[in-house]
Amino acid sequence: MNNEFEQISIKPGFMKHNGGVMFRAISETEYEFKTTINELHLNAAGITHGGYLSALIDAGAGTAAHRASGNAPCVTISLDLKFIGASKEGDVVTGSTRILKKTNTLVFLFCELKCNNKIITSASGIWKILK
Repeated sequence: MNNEFEQISIKPGFMKHNGGVMFRAISETEYEFKTTINELHLNAAGITHGGYLSALIDAGAGTAAHRASGNAPCVTISLDLKFIGASKEGDVVTGSTRILKKTNTLVFLFCELKCNNKIITSASGIWKILK
């Protein structure tokens, strides 16, 4: 298993437009992703917008669901987020995703975003595996 980060935002679209996401597999049930916060990601208070953090988790954890399901297409059914802390321009935000359970049709997972070794967002989600 290659544990190097790779750019997953290759095709034109929302996440590539927003700076891209680096991704790597740690094991069959653990994955990491990261990005660097830039000015476009900030809200009026000068911290990273919650909508961007939501999109980052959706992309990173969604890729984890995709990889855990044998590279089958997956779509988000549910994503429950808790915003705990903040990040700002120039910060590297790293996501850790743990697959909790995989069935023939669903992937259940938990994800945390960290910045400067502090949790800033936690999420639990369910992805539908499309066959």
